[in-house]
Amino acid sequence: MDQETTDRRTARRFTMALPLLVRFTHNGNMEEKVAQTRDVSFRGVYFLTDAPPEEGSAVELVLTLPQQITLAGDVRIRCFANIVRVEAHEEMRGVAAQIDRYEFMPAAA
Repeated sequence: MDQETTDRRTARRFTMALPLLVRFTHNGNMEEKVAQTRDVSFRGVYFLTDAPPEEGSAVELVLTLPQQITLAGDVRIRCFANIVRVEAHEEMRGVAAQIDRYEFMPAAA
């Protein structure tokens, strides 16, 4: 394989449909939308939503990894990310976000 044709992605992507909460500022107001992931890596996430934030904007994402993945109960992760691409995807919009940092959230009591 030619080195010139190698994929630029350095993080492995996992195709998984997980519920996602998206928080972003729109017209000066904080908005919160429910979305669903299409694929996830530790550097980014691609999700589907009906009302996406704008390209270039900062967002907070909260996703829940189910116990089928963690083998130890649901794990919630808060990600701070930037929107790098918004595209038409059937009736929804596909949104690519680059994760800047993330933190594990405490388990719900």
